[in-house]
Amino acid sequence: MIGKLSGIIDSFQDNHIILDVGGVGYLVYASRRTMGKIGQAGDVASLLIDTHVREDHIHLYGFADAGEQQWFRLLTSVQGVGAKVGLAILATCPPEKLGIIIAAQDKAAITQVGGVGPKLATRILTELKDKAGKIELAAAGFAPQTGAKYTDVAANAEEQSIDQDAISALINLGYARADAYTAVMNAKAKANDNLQDIIREALKELSA
Repeated sequence: MIGKLSGIIDSFQDNHIILDVGGVGYLVYASRRTMGKIGQAGDVASLLIDTHVREDHIHLYGFADAGEQQWFRLLTSVQGVGAKVGLAILATCPPEKLGIIIAAQDKAAITQVGGVGPKLATRILTELKDKAGKIELAAAGFAPQTGAKYTDVAANAEEQSIDQDAISALINLGYARADAYTAVMNAKAKANDNLQDIIREALKELSA
């Protein structure tokens, strides 16, 4: 099992690179995000590797960082999400935003990905909601004073209702669900759970 490869980038293709490791060229599939981060042909690069073995092939999937690799594994644990679709999701919804999209249940963001229809998007959001809730949203800019998690927010039904009302109000004003969710989570620390104050502070966040 290959866990990491370090070598010289030989060439780029649409969905993979050739990495020269000691004279052996490894074909490694990667997202556009990873290919955009590791450099150019001739540069030295290191990739974290997931190895997928089947009867008819062995495929290597490479990642520039552990966060993207973790999300790839989570995504491909959902029925109907193969490696190709998993990489496509990561190209459209980068890891630093994907947790927010899932926590916000932003179906529109997921269905922007080629090969992901409404049913599959719903399955992804539903199955990964609890797993995404374990990620510290403070790392994405939420509730820096408290380090609150999505699971902590969801535990209080009344508080969750206020959050959803604020998010819905922002969506009705034309903001994307994930953006509205982010703004509301950031606004809560300043608004003392008052709906109008949350909306006002969230609008300030969105216009900043």
